[in-house]
Amino acid sequence: MNTRYPFPMNSFCGSSPVASPAGEEHGTVSLRNRSARTPTSSLLVRAAMRISRARWFTFLRRVFHYQNGSRSNLGSNPFNSSPWMMLEFVALVIQISITMFTLAISKAEKPVWPVRIWIIGYNIGCVLSLLLLYGRYRQINTTQADGFGLPDLEQQRGSEESSVCRCSILMHKCRTSLELFFAIWFVMGNVWVFDSRFGSYHRAPKLHVLCISLLAWNALSYSFPFLLFLLLCCCVPLISSVLGYNMNMGSAERGASDDQISSLPSWRYKAADTNSEFRNNADCNSTIASEDLECCICLAKYKDKEEVRKLPCSHMFHLKCVDQWLRIISCCPLCKQGLER
Repeated sequence: MNTRYPFPMNSFCGSSPVASPAGEEHGTVSLRNRSARTPTSSLLVRAAMRISRARWFTFLRRVFHYQNGSRSNLGSNPFNSSPWMMLEFVALVIQISITMFTLAISKAEKPVWPVRIWIIGYNIGCVLSLLLLYGRYRQINTTQADGFGLPDLEQQRGSEESSVCRCSILMHKCRTSLELFFAIWFVMGNVWVFDSRFGSYHRAPKLHVLCISLLAWNALSYSFPFLLFLLLCCCVPLISSVLGYNMNMGSAERGASDDQISSLPSWRYKAADTNSEFRNNADCNSTIASEDLECCICLAKYKDKEEVRKLPCSHMFHLKCVDQWLRIISCCPLCKQGLER
């Protein structure tokens, strides 16, 4: 009976085993393949680390958490940040300029549908959005200036806070009405532009190209929440499982410096001032969150003359607790909003 052994027979003897030439070639090829795969995987992990620590990725995580998180732990609105508002301003100015220029050079075109009226209405909506953006910017600067003031002066600003609250409610209603107008205008534009019963494109090619571009931009804006969900809930977990690197943990920023921590406002806690502040803000917030009465890091209630510190997201903690936290991770323990560098 013949038996084939996959290893040399000399290995059963006391002498040292002798490797065959075929085994040497196979081992060399496997080492080369392994060495070729290792740099590729390391490059992919480094790319994933850079992406997870990028500012735009951190901003997208903040937006997703703000839209889907608990209402009591949301923190500040990421859409009210200065970079995002600057992007909105640039986008609106570009749209207004392009629409005005296209209307000026397409006076001889005669479309079947009133496409020119649709473009003018869209331009008016952009101008109103620009004014609303300016109002948001003024309101945010006023709120931040009041929020970083001395806490002893908060009792003297009850009327100002109520007026700011009414202004914010009015601006929210205006923004909702403007979004409803753009949604209706978007449907009307699709009906007028993509109606194939009339050959209107050849009669007004410039106006139609402008309308298609504006409709594509609006479609991309409306699909932004769905694309964000696909990125953070489907693509990121898949990439993390394949590479073995958690991109969600990598997106957390490094610890803050002592200068950054010392620049944050701090004071000694006073229960009377806090209660009066809550009474002044009763019109804006009907319920008082539990984290406003206790430190969410040590889970202990605030006592008189204890040092507390307030983060840019308006969340307050014990000074010692939050300082130790920020030296490890430079973000809020509740809403995960990072400190400005």
